[in-house]
Amino acid sequence: MFTGCLIFKDMEENFCIEPIAHIRTGFSEKFGIPRQSGLVDELTGKIVFEKKYRRFEAVRGLEEFSHIWLLWIFSDGVSDDFHPTVRPPRLGGNDRVGVFATRSPFRPNKIGLSCVKLEYIDTTSDDSPVIYVSGIDMLDNTPIIDIKPYIPVTDMRLDAKEGYTEETKKHVLDVIFENETDKALPDSVLTAVKGILQNDPRPGYAADPTREYGFVYSGYNIVFCSDGKTVFVKRITKK
Repeated sequence: MFTGCLIFKDMEENFCIEPIAHIRTGFSEKFGIPRQSGLVDELTGKIVFEKKYRRFEAVRGLEEFSHIWLLWIFSDGVSDDFHPTVRPPRLGGNDRVGVFATRSPFRPNKIGLSCVKLEYIDTTSDDSPVIYVSGIDMLDNTPIIDIKPYIPVTDMRLDAKEGYTEETKKHVLDVIFENETDKALPDSVLTAVKGILQNDPRPGYAADPTREYGFVYSGYNIVFCSDGKTVFVKRITKK
């Protein structure tokens, strides 16, 4: 878990960015995490502040907002080498675009941005205030470096134009749980897993319909394959 300080230098002074909190989620590994926030409403998390920032007055008024922006650090296994172009999965994993035209984790500064729904703020637990959110796209224990309210009048642009990401809206798969594999999951986990699979967590270049993939969510190992239109869940085991 990252708990240190990120140092940024210029000609005159240093800037230190440190985590204000960490988010707890059901993802213990990267594979399976949605490529954007808000794609799967059933994916939930809780934001636990570092002791230094664990102050009720720091979140006063936040409960009035329905959504919040999270700025966070890609903290797991991201290369430090800079590459000016990357291969977005939804372009088949072959076509390259500029890194600044993507939200790829492979970027000069490993900063992520997510818009999530604020479900409620717990003010009674030992670690309170704890912020509960949904629509997450983050690994468990991801360091959060800032929280800001989502403000529709400025953040929502009705005249905004999409580039190649327009195609991602059309890529939603059917999900079939073979041999009643869905019975192995609690209802709350089942809906989240179905949402993950509908958004196709496979690499963009994946084409072999017989190849099996697996990911872990909330302590369950999900094994599946896909023909590009339907996901077939083969096995579910408790990890």
